[in-house]
Amino acid sequence: MGAQIRVYRQRIRSVTATKKITRAMELMAASRVVKAQQAVRESTPYARALTRAASAVATYSDEDHPLTTEPENVTRAALVVVAADRGLAGGYNSNVLKEGERVSAALQAEGKEVVPYLVGRRAVSFYSFRKRERAAEWTGSSEKPSFENAREIGERLVADFIKPTEEGGVDEVHIVSTRFISMVNQEAEVIRLLPLEVVEGVESDDDAELYPLYEFEPNPEELLDTLLPRYVNARIFNALLSAAASELASRQRAMKSATDNAEELIKKYTRLANQARQAEITQEISEIVGGASALADSK
Repeated sequence: MGAQIRVYRQRIRSVTATKKITRAMELMAASRVVKAQQAVRESTPYARALTRAASAVATYSDEDHPLTTEPENVTRAALVVVAADRGLAGGYNSNVLKEGERVSAALQAEGKEVVPYLVGRRAVSFYSFRKRERAAEWTGSSEKPSFENAREIGERLVADFIKPTEEGGVDEVHIVSTRFISMVNQEAEVIRLLPLEVVEGVESDDDAELYPLYEFEPNPEELLDTLLPRYVNARIFNALLSAAASELASRQRAMKSATDNAEELIKKYTRLANQARQAEITQEISEIVGGASALADSK
């Protein structure tokens, strides 16, 4: 009985130590997620404005730019998977990796060769464990990405997009990341980054008379050369910031759930330890009473 009590007390100490760790991680994630949310809110309007500007220039000019021209035959597609550097974030990593696998299968079904570009150690370990090749990888900045990280990724993607496929280039660029909606809702999403999907200026026949006239200063080619790299970097930076906020929110929820479970385990083991102690005391009393009764009978 005494050994059983020691086991329960040892488990209580172990769970208590785990609870302190999960509680600390919960508080750290809660303190960081506010700044991450603010960064997403601040970067989103700029990324959308750049997208509209680049799309307008591509729509209302006759300029054929490499970053806006649809290839006739798409053979290689870049897939950028944005995951976390650490775990303990609930289903955050598994959701984005599962979505990446789905997109990869869909692209392969279309006859395209998928070229992975990985962001985050969890994505790298996922591909390394399965012995898959990847074109590039970036790690160490998933919780607090900087614009320099986005620029480095963007420059590599643009360079590979412009490069001919015969020399290792790609015809499309897709990003799989996690979009931050709220503290309790984050979802994996897919963005086709390149070539730029021109959606503004698409008018019906009824509006043909109202087609706007644009004058570009400087010429459209120079504008696209300036806008499109900034568009790529801004969209990637916004995706990284949204993924970071999603990671922190998911980690806060996961650590809160772990802390609550630890408290329940502590209560359970405390109750079992008390029951074992009471049983031990009852047994000792019974032995004393039995011994006293035996002595009385012997007299």
